[in-house]
Amino acid sequence: MRSVCVYCGSSPGARPVFIEAAQQFGTAVAQAGLTLVYGGGKLGMMGAVADAALMAGGRVIGVIPELLLDREVGHHGLDDLHVVDDMHQRKKMMADLSDAFITLPGGAGTLEEFFEVFTWAQLSYHAKPLALLNTDGYFDPLLTMLQHTVNEGFMRPAYLDLLQVSTEPLALLQRLTG
Repeated sequence: MRSVCVYCGSSPGARPVFIEAAQQFGTAVAQAGLTLVYGGGKLGMMGAVADAALMAGGRVIGVIPELLLDREVGHHGLDDLHVVDDMHQRKKMMADLSDAFITLPGGAGTLEEFFEVFTWAQLSYHAKPLALLNTDGYFDPLLTMLQHTVNEGFMRPAYLDLLQVSTEPLALLQRLTG
């Protein structure tokens, strides 16, 4: 594994624990010698994970649509900032550049990115590791819903096994790289 894609919010969340976990994860990625690939933003969780990785000496690649760059939310302190036409190109490039996908707390966009790579894994479009950093139980309702889809016969139980879940940033990264 050489790189990890992080999906997370462009907002900081309601509690400091979310930013702290993003910073811990970014630091851990850099200390593991991995490249961080993310959405290229400088705000919220996105900015926190990228800044922490950079401060720890890591390499960070951002991929951002031109529309968001024009709104001045792009992070210009990265090793590489790829500007693409739209969200579809962004997601494809991020996936192509990454060897694993880790989702931190975020909103609808974060969840949409997570579900896309989760679906791709189910359909065998990739076999890259998938993980949720379940900071302070943030993803507990999602995990309950996913189990519900299995219980109701809409998803195979084996698909849940595709997900690694941890509450600790370093433990999650070690599980993925170990």
